[in-house]
Amino acid sequence: MQSFEQLSALFAAHFNTGHFPGKPASLYGPNDYFLSIGGKRVRPVLCLMGNELFGEIIPDAWQVGIAIELFHNFTLIHDDIMDKAPLRRGMETVHTKYNESTAILAGDVMMVKSYEYLNKVQTRYIHNVLDIFNQTAREVCEGQQLDMDFEQVREVEFDTYLEMIGLKTSVLLAASLRLGAILGGAGEGNQQLIYSFGKKLGLAFQVQDDYLDAFGDPGKFGKQVGGDILSNKKTFLLIHALKTATGSRRARLDELIAGNAPDKVQQVLALYRESEVDQWAVRLKDQFLDEALQHLDDIAVMNVRKEPLRQLARFLVQREH
Repeated sequence: MQSFEQLSALFAAHFNTGHFPGKPASLYGPNDYFLSIGGKRVRPVLCLMGNELFGEIIPDAWQVGIAIELFHNFTLIHDDIMDKAPLRRGMETVHTKYNESTAILAGDVMMVKSYEYLNKVQTRYIHNVLDIFNQTAREVCEGQQLDMDFEQVREVEFDTYLEMIGLKTSVLLAASLRLGAILGGAGEGNQQLIYSFGKKLGLAFQVQDDYLDAFGDPGKFGKQVGGDILSNKKTFLLIHALKTATGSRRARLDELIAGNAPDKVQQVLALYRESEVDQWAVRLKDQFLDEALQHLDDIAVMNVRKEPLRQLARFLVQREH
């Protein structure tokens, strides 16, 4: 069994090649730029780890992993447009560096390219792979739409937000693992367990992401800290704060959300700390992680084969970037 770091290095050797032609440079150059920014490449490596959990990594797993990573980057380019985000991983977003229309097309062609890689899959599992991939792509879009819908309402129920995150974030992590498991010959029961592991891990991952946006180190996070607060974005932190704040504290929070005070981020963070929202988020993250690891424990393979996934899960929910 190989560690996440070992598989990441191997995946980089497969992935860090030219995916796009040189012309027209105005279309493909922005994609080359965005991919050069880098990233953790978590999802494709999860696909490889899902495969290796059940057997030797087969060539098709690399094709599926590349397809997953290109699809993920397509969603990031479009998410940045919708979020009006100036930075991604500490660098200018595509729509900021170029323009919005270019970024839309760049994302579109990256999604097309992901399907070109899927088309290279040779195994008998191709139809199952496509079914899972297409379902996941649709669910990610559903999650993004729900996220945008939330911008139009004052408050969102916790369970409703959980459903959105499950679609927007968790399903791609879960599907990456399941696609790898399919290629490794896993049975339906083990496929469901590794998918459930990924779903819960995705929720823990998002709690940590929301936490870092508020309380992270700007030098490590790579994005604008407090960006969610400035845009009044619904997050685990804000939803819990709105649910639990009362009296003058709730009035202050409502006033800050409605306004654009110069020190809005600092004031909201102070309210979060007064309400112990930061501590609640850490407990919630740990709860989701525990539930994820229970699903992993239930998979019918030797425990030693699961250890790289255990280590990765703990890293993802304790990361600082």
